[in-house]
Amino acid sequence: MPAERRRAGTPRPEKTCPVCQRPFQWRKKWEKNWEQVRYCSDACRRGTPR
Repeated sequence: MPAERRRAGTPRPEKTCPVCQRPFQWRKKWEKNWEQVRYCSDACRRGTPR
């Protein structure tokens, strides 16, 4: 994606995954349900150890 399409300096919302304790940022696919998103990945959602 060209750099000019994304607004520079606009921070994305961030959350911390309760399983791996890593921060993850907002994604377009989570736009409509960002409040319900809890895990950074399907592996963390299933509780699979890394």
